[in-house]
Amino acid sequence: MKENFKKYSIQFIKEIIPVIAGILIALFIENWNSERKDKAYIDQVFVTVNKELKDSKDNIITTIPRQQKLMDTLQYYADRKDVNILNIVIKAGGFYSPQLKTNAWKTASTTKIDLVDYKKINSLSKIEEIKDILKEKNDFLMSYAYNNINSTEKNTKITFKMILNDIIQNENTALKVIEDYEKH
Repeated sequence: MKENFKKYSIQFIKEIIPVIAGILIALFIENWNSERKDKAYIDQVFVTVNKELKDSKDNIITTIPRQQKLMDTLQYYADRKDVNILNIVIKAGGFYSPQLKTNAWKTASTTKIDLVDYKKINSLSKIEEIKDILKEKNDFLMSYAYNNINSTEKNTKITFKMILNDIIQNENTALKVIEDYEKH
């Protein structure tokens, strides 16, 4: 009986070892394949993130001079009682607001964020935060402009200019964060 048990035990071990080895090899291959797919996914996401950030940067760079023109026009007509906010915006060529693109980052941050380097996460989160702040400030500026569209008061024009200047400072901050991201 002991001899039989020993014989079956040895036979069982001989048969189980290849099965276990096969399972371990299959798990290793699956993990390797999964890591390869994750890396390819993250690489593709960051190709898109980099393109979006380049577009955002270019958009900011072209928008700030237009906003500066509006600020200069506000300053020039600040004392004029015959020129209202609407006329100033028209004379300056309109109001411009850059579009910060973060769609690819939003996608990556909700799915595979654990695969992304912390420094990238931090920079991209700052850009997203600045985007939200800029949206709120631009909405406030638009509301202010709409509520004071016919105003010719110097204080209203100066307040409009100060709000716009604050927006430009935030855009410059966004530009700096994007450039810092690009360096790394």
